Amino acid sequence: MLRRVAMAGLAMSAAVGMAQGAGKDPFLALMQKAAAQAKSHGGRFVPALSPAYQTVLSGAVDVKAMQAAGFAVVPWTADDAGTIKKLLALHVDGIISDRPDMLAAVVKEARAAAAGDAAEMAYLERLDLQGHRGGRGLRPENTLPAFEAGLDNGITTIETDTGVTTDHQSLIWHDQFLNPQSCRRADGKPYTLENRVYTKDISLAEAQKTFICDKLHFGKEQTNDLKLSPVAVAFAEQEKMPSPYAPTHVAQLFRFVAFYEKWYESGAGKSRPEAAVRARTAKLVHFNLETKILPEGYSEARVQADTQGVSLDALKAAGKVTEEALAEGHTVGAEAFVDTLCGFIREYKMEDRADVQSFDYRTLLLVQEKFPKVRTYYLTSSPRLLFTEFTPASLRAKQ
Repeated sequence: MLRRVAMAGLAMSAAVGMAQGAGKDPFLALMQKAAAQAKSHGGRFVPALSPAYQTVLSGAVDVKAMQAAGFAVVPWTADDAGTIKKLLALHVDGIISDRPDMLAAVVKEARAAAAGDAAEMAYLERLDLQGHRGGRGLRPENTLPAFEAGLDNGITTIETDTGVTTDHQSLIWHDQFLNPQSCRRADGKPYTLENRVYTKDISLAEAQKTFICDKLHFGKEQTNDLKLSPVAVAFAEQEKMPSPYAPTHVAQLFRFVAFYEKWYESGAGKSRPEAAVRARTAKLVHFNLETKILPEGYSEARVQADTQGVSLDALKAAGKVTEEALAEGHTVGAEAFVDTLCGFIREYKMEDRADVQSFDYRTLLLVQEKFPKVRTYYLTSSPRLLFTEFTPASLRAKQ
């Protein structure tokens, strides 16, 4: 399990980071500023860095320096055995994967190879195995069956995405709208990008009644066969959901994990050979919850331009962006986002098990200010973004 490093131990490790020249490392500089801000508000935990795995393997993120400075490094999203093995060799603190089955298999193999090496075994024991969108390489993403598949494969953290509905629920979905690539209308009427429905424009009840998000589009291992998701089927019936593949939400996810634990501990699944292991997985699993929001004034196209270090006008002139990508954020504001999500974390007493992650650091700064018991994960991709207006001025890297 990933170390949730207490803020009290940060002072000396931060000094180590400064000695290693954080000014030349925008990722380390970002995390030191974020940690100082969290500490100033009485934060319990040191923020973590969640970089694209490519920046880790290229050396742009210096894992050893980051860890020496007290920051956990949890890269996203590693979906093949070779990449996972390379990340393990660097001793990252966790790995986010669409294929929790593959991640578990590679780690099992690594444990067998490490027999007799106490230090390596200890590292593998504390490694955080995160199921991306539950386990979208196995089931349609961000649905109850995807979360069940992740738990079945022994993940230690459920990684997922959130938006905010008209009735202030933390709807779980990756895009700012219920994507027709994954979702269809329950009544059979056509649903396309042209008539897409944004999370902020629909209530939770309407979303669950209107949509079924069971469409397959991510790899040959992905299936929507409900015979493989008995816990999701039973839970959906209990919650009176129209389908286990209806859109879910954060409070329901917390209830689902508790239901999964009981299903294997004392319910219909208690006689299965894997029951004890699965009940324990659910009892201990963490939640890594992303706020799907863009900084004010940003569109996906502007993010792309900043990432590449070119102007938005240049991308437009080259015909490399779509009209959809040019649309600015279509969500509630940052504060409403944070108050809604962290409100449910607090209501369900999940501060010790739930983290908030984001590329939009405004939301993380608000979490650190208003909900200091909740840990934050700083998602990063290209280091270029750390020098632009995409990053708040208080965290922005200097040229």
